[in-house]
Amino acid sequence: MQLRDRPRTRFSRRSFLKWSAAAGGATAALSAADFAFVPKSSTSFAQDTASAERMVRTCCPAHNCGGRCPINVFVKDDVIVRLESDDRTYDEPDNPRILACARGKSYRRRLYHPDRLKTPMKRVGERGEGKFEPISWEEAIDLAASEIKRVKETYGNSALFVPYGTGSYQQINGSHIAQRLFNVYGGQLNYYNNYSWAQIQRATPTVYGTQVTGGQRQDWLNAKYIIMWSWNPAEMIDGSNSAWFIKKARENGAKVVVIDPRKSLSAVALADEWIPIRPGTDAALMSAMAYVMITEDIYDKEFVATHCLGFDETQMPEGLEGEESYKDYILGARDGTPKTPEWAEAITRVPRSKIVQLAREYAMIKPAVLYQGYGMQRRAYGEQPVRAGCVLAAITGNVGIPGGWASGIAFQPTAGPYWTAMPGGSNPIKASIPCFLWSEAVLRGTEMTAEDGVVGVDQLDNNIKLMYAVATNCLVNQHGNINRSAEILKDTSKVEFLIVQDHFLTSTGMFADLLLPACMGYETYGLQDGWKYGEEVIYMPKVVEPAFESKSDYRICAEIAEKLGVGDEFTEGRDERQWIEWIIENVYRTGWMPNIPTIDEFERNNIGVYSVPVTKPAITFADFRADPKANPLSTPSGLIEIFSPELFNMNKPDEIPAVPKYIQEWESPFGPEAATYPLQAVGHHYLHRVHSTHDNVDWLDEAFPQRVFINPVDAKARGIGDGDLVKVYNDRGSMVIPCRLTNKIMPGVVDIPTGGWWTPDANGVDRRGAVNTLSSERWSPLAFGNAQHTIMVQIERQQA
Repeated sequence: MQLRDRPRTRFSRRSFLKWSAAAGGATAALSAADFAFVPKSSTSFAQDTASAERMVRTCCPAHNCGGRCPINVFVKDDVIVRLESDDRTYDEPDNPRILACARGKSYRRRLYHPDRLKTPMKRVGERGEGKFEPISWEEAIDLAASEIKRVKETYGNSALFVPYGTGSYQQINGSHIAQRLFNVYGGQLNYYNNYSWAQIQRATPTVYGTQVTGGQRQDWLNAKYIIMWSWNPAEMIDGSNSAWFIKKARENGAKVVVIDPRKSLSAVALADEWIPIRPGTDAALMSAMAYVMITEDIYDKEFVATHCLGFDETQMPEGLEGEESYKDYILGARDGTPKTPEWAEAITRVPRSKIVQLAREYAMIKPAVLYQGYGMQRRAYGEQPVRAGCVLAAITGNVGIPGGWASGIAFQPTAGPYWTAMPGGSNPIKASIPCFLWSEAVLRGTEMTAEDGVVGVDQLDNNIKLMYAVATNCLVNQHGNINRSAEILKDTSKVEFLIVQDHFLTSTGMFADLLLPACMGYETYGLQDGWKYGEEVIYMPKVVEPAFESKSDYRICAEIAEKLGVGDEFTEGRDERQWIEWIIENVYRTGWMPNIPTIDEFERNNIGVYSVPVTKPAITFADFRADPKANPLSTPSGLIEIFSPELFNMNKPDEIPAVPKYIQEWESPFGPEAATYPLQAVGHHYLHRVHSTHDNVDWLDEAFPQRVFINPVDAKARGIGDGDLVKVYNDRGSMVIPCRLTNKIMPGVVDIPTGGWWTPDANGVDRRGAVNTLSSERWSPLAFGNAQHTIMVQIERQQA
């Protein structure tokens, strides 16, 4: 980063000595503003000082990795000296241990990183240059409050916006705290959906009428066949211990198949078979599987006849009897193209024999799980494979039975997890946009209507003029088409003021007008529960004091609220610990976990994780299966809607068909763009990072370096060798990074792990490997969700 003056950090000699100890004890080699990385604690140091250490059971600070893992923190002289994972000895399926991954175990390298934001700073150069000067907290709070007030008085509350961000998720830290602030100050432009799940969350209810289509994971042990479709829990987690449950199911006799362009860690560690597939063609493979099931008469005809709508011409909705049914589409009755394995092979590159095998196994080995991951739906028409997967689960009769799975987003049928239980307050502004379309609301907000995904009002009355970005890198690094986002944010006539509140100077932070240093999870109070799945709650006591001048997100927002005259409304008289106590007593105890310990019991007994054993896993849709008339679904028909009247009535059959179809993507190997950019690019979730969090952690960078993964076939054609610097580019941007040749990615596809911090050189070429340098800002047609995995690129060897 460029700084006009290095920040002068004020702290006591006692604080300096503590941090020096964390950095290895060589105080003479350190300065107040320049800390070295913290070395790993040696065994001898741990043994020599064991009597002086205290151990605190807590949780890995939440960054939306997909898990919530207990961590034992060892503290000496108010400095964290080492971390260990869950030390519980009981490890059975009803209540298994939760073991942290490399990211959690290396967290000291992040906590004691020398580049942490140390003091508030304001911009002094052009926006985006990264030139800042340190200011006091008093000046920072005054500046934030005055700008918020100015924009409100000039444009109205609907010009205020807190963008989507999940860099912190522990009740009183995170972007939801800034949303609470704006709500008590009169409201803000709201958003709905998210960068992760937009398509799968929107599409699943069109089939089942709900997003609660999963069971509890203990039931996976009853499955005999499991398809992990675009799902990689060994790296992106997706519920603490999900990979462990798959392992146990396999030990129990289940065959596990992974369908993915990459031979992921999940494919290596958990599966019996890996089936590589061309990205964006999942719906074609699913359609061909249905073709085999229908033509070989191996689908569950009885279940389809009694529980489904729109499978064939005998089941069409009233008034739509003459429209195309699902069977019509699969057999090609209307379009003249039967969706045969041969047809799908040309599209997906999955051999026809393998398609037949997969279809037969899934239809005939009962019960079976088809678990849909999220990479396949973060694409141009990502709603289609979601609906197609749900239909496969239905026509095979794997819905509502032990060991089965209805597919889709698959939330579990319990009151929790709650994710964020902190009250957000009521928002008087009714307008809401899809979170991915924030850049559109900056450029043309007053033109946006329902055609752009606007809900709550007919048309927006404002463009976004002030953004308060808390715990997020989604304005630049994680948004589609980074170079476009950067140009938008550089223009101070559009977003007139940008507040960024974070731990480091991220790619988004470079464009801030005001930088506010937030403390990390171990430096304040928090509470976590099992991310999508799980029956545990983990209390996070404050372990050490906030570093430098950092404060909790809650404390910063409380001070801004006080300056704006709404301090009492924001805090309701509670500090961080008191809010955690309130959440325990008023959310968990009255709902999901009536026997949860009190906050005093958590602290006094050093409990850490409180979990409820699952001895009889819940089976979603069991009542519906037993009697669909007495227990109808929440769909308009009360049945599983293979044909969706809702989607039919949108009258956009080419992009939003009433039955799930394969639709060629707007960038694909089959389009004219492939002549210039012949390779598909994906950006998988990497063990190095959680989205972009942890990118600057040296241990993780050493273990999982940033590089582009290329199949040797594609590399040979371009004269590329393993380890070469290569240029990856399209008409949106370019990067130069090292490459790794591997047969673990199919030919025609390259992988650039997501989350590398955008680092453009003087020519605008990214030198870190931020995959969104190449991705598009275009969104999917139904969910208005990001399609950032739909990318075509070219690669060439970079000359030295």
